Amino acid sequence: MGKELRIGDKAPDFSLPGVDGKVYSLSDFLDKRVLVVMFTCNHCPYVQAYEDRIIDLQREFGEKGVIFVGINSNDDRKYPEDSFENMVRRAEQKGYNFPYLRDESQEVARAYGATHTPHIFVFDEQRRLRYTGKIDDNWREPEKVKERYLRDAILSLLEGKEIRIPETYAIGCTIKWA
Repeated sequence: MGKELRIGDKAPDFSLPGVDGKVYSLSDFLDKRVLVVMFTCNHCPYVQAYEDRIIDLQREFGEKGVIFVGINSNDDRKYPEDSFENMVRRAEQKGYNFPYLRDESQEVARAYGATHTPHIFVFDEQRRLRYTGKIDDNWREPEKVKERYLRDAILSLLEGKEIRIPETYAIGCTIKWA
């Protein structure tokens, strides 16, 4: 595992293949006001519980200059459900409206200091980290959510305000290291 990014740190660059056949790096998102990098996968029940909420957030904020980027760094030898082929299937099944990328070497997860799926990193226009942690305070029951950490962070950045809670601890499955 790498050292986790701190608030104010620059986003580490990457060059990763997406399920759409393209290769993505930070420069592909230069025109976006907010970049949300989320370490995710196919098999984790926490990720599955949050998928629809992430799709909804991308839909809500996409036209306002926000882009979500999902990165799967899990070892697919021990977790074949997280293979690239299964990522392609999952993205199609769920109708992902954001790039879903494969970090086979796990170098990107290490560079960000990602520990869980999902683990969220929100960057401003200068690609400085402004929020890290979890999506909200109830992964199991969306209707009982009281704190929407990710949504609040995005809104604060779009409105030019300080983020009230810039750090939470990521909850979910641990990243499956090779």
